[in-house]
Amino acid sequence: MFNRILNHLEEWLITFLIGAATLVIFFAVAHRFLSGVPWIQDYTVRMNVSWAQELCIYMFVWMAKFGAAYGVRTGIHVGVDVIIRKLTGMPQKVLVMFGLLAGALFTGIVATLGANFVWYMSQTDQVSADLEMPMWIVYLCVPLGSSLMCYRFLQVAWSYSRSGELPHHDHGHVEGIEDVAAVAVPSDQELAHGARK
Repeated sequence: MFNRILNHLEEWLITFLIGAATLVIFFAVAHRFLSGVPWIQDYTVRMNVSWAQELCIYMFVWMAKFGAAYGVRTGIHVGVDVIIRKLTGMPQKVLVMFGLLAGALFTGIVATLGANFVWYMSQTDQVSADLEMPMWIVYLCVPLGSSLMCYRFLQVAWSYSRSGELPHHDHGHVEGIEDVAAVAVPSDQELAHGARK
């Protein structure tokens, strides 16, 4: 159960954040519209929704951090592999492993520095402008997202060292939709024959 959650952690977090941001933006837009409607505006003017934009910005920053980890796990993270694709055998494997381990090292360093910064921010009284949320909560996405990204780099490196395969994302594939080849589609002749009957 834990492995299943960990294997799809990014999707769960991103889905939740996108859904929550959509609801917050819808609420803010509806509030803005209703603030111009007579009889209703007396009630909506009393509500302060200036926090909605700031909250959505923070949610999109969190989505970006966890989206990068998702990109590493699924093979869609940006990478320059022109030279590596030209190589074969051991030189290719060594360069791929170097790239994966360098990514893990870099994201591990960012996670460590981010954790130190969050610890420093937790000792201050700094809060965000509209939400008045402690800023250390906002910056917590840096060590959490970078740690998850580091873990995904190490996970891909381990898998590559054992199988020699990197995760590859098929841009034409959509989960939940049946493969076209698996669905029996009648040919034009069968359709014409069926129409004559």
